[in-house]
Amino acid sequence: MAIRPVFKATSSGSTLVETIEVEFEWHAGLSVSQKRKSIASLHESACMTAGCSNVLEVSSRSILPLGVGLSAFNLSFEGPDHRQMSVECAFQGSKVFEGGGPFADLYRETSLNARRDTRLKKSGQLIGFSYFGQDWPLEPKTVFYDWLYVNALHRAIPLAKELKHFDGFTDIEFNPTKSYNCQAHSVALHQSLLNRGLLQEACRSQSGFIKIMTSQSKEGTCDIIPTQSAFNF
Repeated sequence: MAIRPVFKATSSGSTLVETIEVEFEWHAGLSVSQKRKSIASLHESACMTAGCSNVLEVSSRSILPLGVGLSAFNLSFEGPDHRQMSVECAFQGSKVFEGGGPFADLYRETSLNARRDTRLKKSGQLIGFSYFGQDWPLEPKTVFYDWLYVNALHRAIPLAKELKHFDGFTDIEFNPTKSYNCQAHSVALHQSLLNRGLLQEACRSQSGFIKIMTSQSKEGTCDIIPTQSAFNF
């Protein structure tokens, strides 16, 4: 047995994304077929215990093309330099460490190469992010990743339209004990912002996004003063 989170968008209240831990039967093995067995078990449990009726796996392991397309490895957008990059490349390339970064050359790499770049492990402690000259903090913990993902999804209109059919989102590879950022959480966040009429404001500027995230967060406010000018994503 294993436990994984299921993320649900909300329409009101102080929590933008509801996270429900679900226990399910884990099918050991690295093959896609084994992963998909685990996903099916997770979704069955989510429908039984988390009040979901239709759950989407957001990863390259998804059985649905929509879920595969929404993987951060595959979801791409046009950056300020008018070139396409994936969310994964944008996130990895923007990391700033005590000993180096950002590594903007990773914006042009494949998602897998960007994830595996040795500089990301040899440059010391992560201290923040810098995306085309715009600095982002480490707190709230997922704010920069969520901003990248939500903006990219906001522009991927055909994919975003299909999300209305789902009320829960998972990522079979995400383990909250090992990492913070999760593409399934970001999808649920996009839907929550849409439900609340906050999506346009959230995507308009860095300051607008951080304001929404911190005002809805139970963890307190951000410890930096965000830039007030709009930024061309």
